[in-house]
Amino acid sequence: MRFTIPNILTMLRLVLIPVCVVVFYLPYSWAPFAAAMVFWVAGFTDWLDGMLARKLGQTSRFGAFLDPVADKVMVATALLLITDHYHSIWITIPAITMIGREIIISALREWMAEIGKRASVAVSWVGKWKTAAQMFALWVLIWRYDEWMVWVGYAALYIATFLTYWSMYQYLKAAKDDLLESD
Repeated sequence: MRFTIPNILTMLRLVLIPVCVVVFYLPYSWAPFAAAMVFWVAGFTDWLDGMLARKLGQTSRFGAFLDPVADKVMVATALLLITDHYHSIWITIPAITMIGREIIISALREWMAEIGKRASVAVSWVGKWKTAAQMFALWVLIWRYDEWMVWVGYAALYIATFLTYWSMYQYLKAAKDDLLESD
């Protein structure tokens, strides 16, 4: 493995995950803001590492493997944090939906790659919008600055949940013939 700037940023994102958890649970009034900022920096590294990998020609197999893993661990951790904090079915159901979708689509992509059809389940624009809405919602709900901001976070979380279902439907539809084909 080469230590490229994109790979270092991806590894930094993994390091920031436990930092975000620790800061989230600190018993200080500034902790929610600080945890939200750690989460924002981690999210920014996701965008930055991909952009730099393409621009600098530093794509790698290691980065292609680790980047989506880091993203999924970061999002799942944030979903667990807000589920724990809010103790609400209105947070828990979207969190379970999003984590479940990631497991289903990851398994689908792996299986499609095994049969040589990985390209048919490539990332779509709906998936990109889902990720943007999800990251914004998580950032707002981790920060929880005031009540109106929390309601904005809830709205963004439900937009992300809708896009989660939509993108999962698109991926499953694209793979339908292969999934239903007889051996």
